[in-house]
Amino acid sequence: HARGVVLLAGTRAGIDIASGLHSRLTDIPALVDAAAEGGARLVDVRIPPPDIPVARGRLRSGKRVLTVGTDCAVGKKYTALALHRELSNRGIPSTFRATGQTGIMIAGSGIPIDAVVADFVSGAAEILSPDNEDNHWDVIEGQGSLLHPSYAGVTMGLIHGSQPDAVVLCHDAERNGILGLEGSFPVPPIREVIDIVLRAARITNANCRCVGISVNTSQMSDEQRKRYLAELEDEAGLPCVDPIATGISRIADALVETVQ
Repeated sequence: HARGVVLLAGTRAGIDIASGLHSRLTDIPALVDAAAEGGARLVDVRIPPPDIPVARGRLRSGKRVLTVGTDCAVGKKYTALALHRELSNRGIPSTFRATGQTGIMIAGSGIPIDAVVADFVSGAAEILSPDNEDNHWDVIEGQGSLLHPSYAGVTMGLIHGSQPDAVVLCHDAERNGILGLEGSFPVPPIREVIDIVLRAARITNANCRCVGISVNTSQMSDEQRKRYLAELEDEAGLPCVDPIATGISRIADALVETVQ
């Protein structure tokens, strides 16, 4: 009730409100009336575009890299943003493709994949990353995780529709169990996760490969981080970075060198 009073007062005062929730501001009649009274905008971000087609699985021109995760909330959005920025700084044509409400607010466009009817998730991913110039990279924000019993469906549709040429695996170094289900579902070894992701990705792009691992090591000391990333790199045989603490340039190197 208290939050509702604040929203009503804000819109009557002419303050715009943006919401990333599944419930819509425009479905609240009192709020709609208050916004009209104050001249405020109600912006529901989590609304997919109309008439999304069913996916066709047609390979498209241009290049695509998708961030995937060992779990939810492990840095997929930040990794995609950092990789897009690194490619752009190198003069490589790149577009960040947002698939969640926060990413859409940052980019100003995108499709909230988890709000799309299940049959059309892959189709939404296809129209999000259309044909492009051969040297152009779409850096696609991942959602959910194939390992998460609650959210694997949106991840699978995004993987198939994106048809990524490459994936970057994102992981939280402190995460041992799946978020919200820690007692029932441990996070498997990294190599096993990569194999699971690539088996799914290669259904629509047989040449997809993993080019690196982006790790949230925010709870570690510098020495712990250095040791952890080195050990993970030995295990996976891929560049392992913390995009905030160490930068993402090594993954960008692997991406442009591996995918020609």
